[in-house]
Amino acid sequence: MANPPHYIAHRKSWNSWNTSNIQDGNRPAETAIEDMFIRQFMRGTWHNLFASEVIIKRQHNIIRISGIITRVLIPSKIYFLTGYTEELLSYWLQCPIKLELVTTDSKKDTVFKYI
Repeated sequence: MANPPHYIAHRKSWNSWNTSNIQDGNRPAETAIEDMFIRQFMRGTWHNLFASEVIIKRQHNIIRISGIITRVLIPSKIYFLTGYTEELLSYWLQCPIKLELVTTDSKKDTVFKYI
């Protein structure tokens, strides 16, 4: 998010390479629907905790979900939500899900700037 959208392809790589959307790729519609479902599920489960956007990385059979959350819950509740999210999404999507979360004190501590 440090670059404006029109510089993303020139100055840095994309967050994920979704190769199912190329011509004759396999599962283009399913991948888009799964990504929408994951983002909605994360928004509902982790209500007002994300300080950044939800990043979905697909590598082989694993889906990695990462982002920055604020520290408003006690650690035991964050651990519970992590396990709950990984378990339910793994069951529904039929593949391993890994959450990679980083915490920050407040949303103001995450600085996104355009160069």
